[in-house]
Amino acid sequence: MNPFEMVVAIVIVATIGSVLRARYGIGRDRKGNDYSVRGDDSAAQAENQRLRDELRAMKERLAVLERLATENDTSGARLDREIEKLRDRT
Repeated sequence: MNPFEMVVAIVIVATIGSVLRARYGIGRDRKGNDYSVRGDDSAAQAENQRLRDELRAMKERLAVLERLATENDTSGARLDREIEKLRDRT
C-alpha cells in the first residue's frame, strides 16, 4: 500500500465514523468529550405522544372498518351509522 492509498483509506474511515456518530446522535465538544445530541426535548416528547395517540385512533378506526367490511350483515343503514360514528370521533 503506497502512502496515497493509506491517506485515502484514513479519510474514508474517518468519514464513515463521523456519519455513524451523526446518525446515532453523538457529538463532541472542543475538548474531545462525547455528548448526546439527542437530549430529552420536551417538545419532541409531546410530539411523539401526539403521534402515538393519533396512531392509536387510526388503528381503532381501521379495526372498525375491517369489522364492517367482513361482516355478513349487508344492511346499508347500519354501515352508514357506523361510518357516521367514525366521522364524529375526529
